[in-house]
Amino acid sequence: MKKSNLIMALMVLLGLSSCQENKTSENAMSEQTNILLQDFDTPYGVPPFEQIKTSDYEPAYAVATAELRAEVKAIIENTEEPSFENTIVALERSGSTLEKVDGVFGNLLSCNTNEDMEALAQKITPLVTGVYDEISMNDDLFKKVKFVYENADQSNMTQEQKTLLKETYKGFERGGANLNDEDKAKLKKINKELGILSLNFGSNVLKETNGFKIVISDKARLSGLPQGVINAAAITAKNNGEEGKWMFTVQKSSMIPVLSYADDRELRKEIYKGYTTRGDHNDSLDNKENVKKLVNLRLEKAHLMGYENWAHFILENNMAKTPEKAYELMSNVATKAIARAKEELVDLQKYADNEKAGISIEPWDWWYYTEKLRMEKYNLSEEELKPYFKLESVRDGMFAVASKLYGLEFKLNAELPKMDPLAEAYEVYRNGELISILYMDYYPRASKRVGAWMTSYRKQQRNADGTNVIPVVSLTTNFTPPTDNAPALLNLDEVTTLYHEFGHGLHGMLSNCTYQSLSGTAVSRDFVELPSQIMENWALQPEVLKTYAKHYQTGEVMPDELIAKMQKAGTFNNGFTVSEFVAAAVLDMAWHKIETPFTGDVNEFEANTMKELGLIKEIAVRYRSTYYSHVFSGGYAAGYYAYLWTAVLDADAFGAFQETSLFDEATAKSFYENILSKGGTDDVEIMWKKFRGREPNIEFYLKRQGLE
Repeated sequence: MKKSNLIMALMVLLGLSSCQENKTSENAMSEQTNILLQDFDTPYGVPPFEQIKTSDYEPAYAVATAELRAEVKAIIENTEEPSFENTIVALERSGSTLEKVDGVFGNLLSCNTNEDMEALAQKITPLVTGVYDEISMNDDLFKKVKFVYENADQSNMTQEQKTLLKETYKGFERGGANLNDEDKAKLKKINKELGILSLNFGSNVLKETNGFKIVISDKARLSGLPQGVINAAAITAKNNGEEGKWMFTVQKSSMIPVLSYADDRELRKEIYKGYTTRGDHNDSLDNKENVKKLVNLRLEKAHLMGYENWAHFILENNMAKTPEKAYELMSNVATKAIARAKEELVDLQKYADNEKAGISIEPWDWWYYTEKLRMEKYNLSEEELKPYFKLESVRDGMFAVASKLYGLEFKLNAELPKMDPLAEAYEVYRNGELISILYMDYYPRASKRVGAWMTSYRKQQRNADGTNVIPVVSLTTNFTPPTDNAPALLNLDEVTTLYHEFGHGLHGMLSNCTYQSLSGTAVSRDFVELPSQIMENWALQPEVLKTYAKHYQTGEVMPDELIAKMQKAGTFNNGFTVSEFVAAAVLDMAWHKIETPFTGDVNEFEANTMKELGLIKEIAVRYRSTYYSHVFSGGYAAGYYAYLWTAVLDADAFGAFQETSLFDEATAKSFYENILSKGGTDDVEIMWKKFRGREPNIEFYLKRQGLE
């Protein structure tokens, strides 16, 4: 009888017709052999990547969602008076199988996808969204949660328990529990549509990125490009069936060198246009309609929930609290950055005029003349630095920083299953105790989306018996791979990117919480970037550079004069860098503070927003709307400002080390105890004040950026 009920549940959940009943039975019968539904028989319980088949996911999701429903049903039908343990903790502990399955599928969808996975995501997303909507809008369950929230004796509760209670109740409220039945039905429909649209947006961006290639057969067009870049382009061409030629893509590891060094202006323009027009070709991969639908559905959801727009709905839960507070910061910084960028433009145009280039600077010229001007002013080139930034050396130096700050040890384990043969897996120890598994997945591939990110296949938590469950953390980047002639060499931006994602990784690995929903990076968007951005500060400190920046051929430590030049040029071009970033943050917020449905032209809206901001035409917004994945297929809608908000926090937090010493033991201990280990177990404002003793001070950020 029990097996029969499970089969019926599977049919309902997957929407299968009667003609598929035999196949469904086979899926249910194979539950015992589905690797995703078993305890992973691997060291430390990491995912057995090589054993997982695409066909495993759909039946695994069906079983996992049925299991979650049954667990929630048991909570609702419990006849005992609702309590923190039998309601709040029971909810927290439910859905473990779904979390495991979703942790594998969701992460591999980003770093190892294919057409079958993407098609499957279209089916799974509404399934999972629907289940969570059912739970968050269940009246009987909410009554129990509300009873506990209003009657619990918090005097005997830990801070983490108080936070779990508050966040659980708030999660139901924000999930629609207080809506009437008609509005609940509307919200479920909206959530389902939002999930599918986000998937479509991201899929289009990936296909557009993979589809753009420039093939060059005339070597003269490579003038100005460093030999390492040329070698990498030759390998890319060979791997794509164009042996004897050179191929460039809009992966940043390929595009940025072209924009920075290619003398061929048309080549620079072509790759720039290829990057900045993704999703904007009025074809099957065009994202403009997806943008309009997403912002309008988010607005509709905000109105249903009683908010004037999506920005107010989101920021209520953030450290900033209101869009007005976020705008105040963005406006302050934008005014200073754009003014500096205008000064930089004058210098670039003067340089081009002196070269008798006969041009007016355009966006595809900015990087090129910036590099020339950098050489003239500081005698410093990115290519001069790259030989000292061998990927493995940067990684080891980064590990050494974490060791000095937090007592960590990293041991490579080549036997662990991996998501890609070129990825690395490490056991991470603190004071001799294993605290995490860390994956490092460095290089681009067609199955991986662009960018860099940290994620978890399993979050840290404690089981009901108090035993610690170590997290399985993964850092994903898209760095230029090694060639036949050289190892993987990073540019400055890639060095800081690796440190940035590692900072997120530390937040996940050093978590010391009881409940997984509060552990690791489970904090507000405008606080979650603090651990990542503060780590960037150590990357280029002279004391740290001396430990890892060694020439990959000679082993020579980076000379003092080169370090000095790099430090001197530290704020060079920051007007451009900060302006393009703030422009993206403002564009995100502009889309999500609309209060009536948007029916206009996406590109016109974007252009008008940039005009109002005062962004000069020679600088493009970092992410145009049609490929703004952070906002339209990620979790940063009305939240991209968070990078700026936390830049203020990280500059101030690093100031605490500058006031003492780079590896001050007491300061590092305080940052670990009050920030890194706490997850979201307390209000972020309280966590910050416990560390710094006061409100954040923007002056540290402005000084660091040279914008005072």
